[in-house]
Amino acid sequence: MENLVLYGGGFDPIHNGHIRIAIAASKAFNAEVLLIPNRVPPWKTPNTDVASRLAMIRLAIKEAGTPSLKLSTYEIDNNAEVNYSIDTVKHYKALYPNKKIYLLIGADSANSFSLWRCPDEIADLVQIVVTPRPGAIINADMVERFHMIRLDYGKSGDVSSSAVRALQHNDVPSSVRNYIEKHGLYYMQGLKKRLTEHRFAHSLEVARLAYRIALENHLERPWRLYIAGLLHDIAKEQGEKVAKMIMKKEYPCYLVLPPWTYHQFVGSLLAEREFRIQDQEILDAIACHATGKPNMGPLDKILYSSDKIEPTRGYDSRGYIKACLKDYEKGFLIVLKANMEFYQEKGWDFTDNPLTKECVKQYLGDSND
Repeated sequence: MENLVLYGGGFDPIHNGHIRIAIAASKAFNAEVLLIPNRVPPWKTPNTDVASRLAMIRLAIKEAGTPSLKLSTYEIDNNAEVNYSIDTVKHYKALYPNKKIYLLIGADSANSFSLWRCPDEIADLVQIVVTPRPGAIINADMVERFHMIRLDYGKSGDVSSSAVRALQHNDVPSSVRNYIEKHGLYYMQGLKKRLTEHRFAHSLEVARLAYRIALENHLERPWRLYIAGLLHDIAKEQGEKVAKMIMKKEYPCYLVLPPWTYHQFVGSLLAEREFRIQDQEILDAIACHATGKPNMGPLDKILYSSDKIEPTRGYDSRGYIKACLKDYEKGFLIVLKANMEFYQEKGWDFTDNPLTKECVKQYLGDSND
């Protein structure tokens, strides 16, 4: 390609917003895009080691399948105490004197660009391009002073690396998500501390299955089911006494339910207050995953089903999984019916549980009361 785009950052971790922006820049400027992770960025300390960040970038580029995206280890390999963009710009300007070079930066970086080392020299050497960010207002004075142009692209999404690390967002390439799981990075560390080994394994399988079902059914933002799955049993280790205290304070109207249901409500509360989950549909799905409820939405049905049929449950659930992957709504009905039949076989009574009772009445009919 004729031109070159330099796209630096922590990539801690790389996410789909990064990939979408890089592809858009490649098309807009007929350019090869170099993803350049910092070894020692000037403004912050990385949360993960260099090897992991590099591995995830390689996986993301491979998954994207776009030849124009390349990994540059220039800043990783040099011996500078801190990586400054002016040094990187000079390096690639000398390496490719006949190419037009663009420096891709985010809205936050654009607004603080005058604080960078040698900002005027950078602006003289390369064309600065600002990437859009939902809700961000770019300082017009900075744009004018440094002759910045904007990348005409508004579909990067609201994902950020910090939100991914905190499990408030999970719009990442599947290969990156798998790497985070395998190596216990970011949110995985906190979850492992909160859950027993068995409960953690179950939650991870629920998250994986819920994500697959959402993806196969073409739901928007399927990663929301992954978050819901990981957090759905987060209150399981609270203990009945603590759970009851929380229920009395926060959910007194549900104290009439059996104690085994309390963890879904307390889990939703913990997801909101401790993990800062703001998506109400995720919170609602956690709050009904054990009992079901009337008028369930897509996330509710998928999480309920995934919790009951994840493959480590100890029985052959392949038929139920296949049904949910094909049509999550029909699959939910099949799972709900099978679950009620299981209750009946065990002699368990759910009529003292109004949420399940009303759920069964709405979706399976009065004959299952």
